[in-house]
Amino acid sequence: MIGNDEGARLGAEAARRLARTGRYAFEPGLTDAEFRRIEREFGFEFADDHRSFLAAGLPVNIPPEDGQTWSRPWPEWRSGDSDSLREQLAWPVEGVLLDVGHHTFWHEGWGERPADGTEALETARHHLAEAPVLVPVYAHRYLPAGRGSFGHPVLSMWQTDFIYYGLDLADYMHREFDGARGEVDESWNPQATVPFWRDLL
Repeated sequence: MIGNDEGARLGAEAARRLARTGRYAFEPGLTDAEFRRIEREFGFEFADDHRSFLAAGLPVNIPPEDGQTWSRPWPEWRSGDSDSLREQLAWPVEGVLLDVGHHTFWHEGWGERPADGTEALETARHHLAEAPVLVPVYAHRYLPAGRGSFGHPVLSMWQTDFIYYGLDLADYMHREFDGARGEVDESWNPQATVPFWRDLL
């Protein structure tokens, strides 16, 4: 098994749930050498469940529907354009910066907001550089990076509008792709654990 046993189990279950929907074809999963190359190139480590999911098979993007925001929502880790992958990785930070610059968003943990807009953006950028890295799962759905971690809720991120999209990666695959979107009961209670980003939920 890859990484933590429970994380590997969770990622494999997520892959099975997605495959059962029949919505996507799959390429062979990423190899250990490919994981090393990706993590070295982009400067993060996949969480154990995310790693296991991608090792089980890479979902293949299909032609986008009319009005779809992302033409390639599944990150193409094996053969995708590096700049596009960097843009997807930067999406959460850039979205927050957009709201800092245009919508007066300011996190209380950053201290007093500078009066000068340029200085406010630079201060925000400095603090965001210290926030944990978020890794795209699908379009603007993200999991925290981090070898040895697993079971984080999947977050949907659009500027500073963050919502939960799954208790964990396996639950997310069911809710996003298997017709369960919006079906929650009082027992469905995700709890984000990753610093800074959890404050925006």
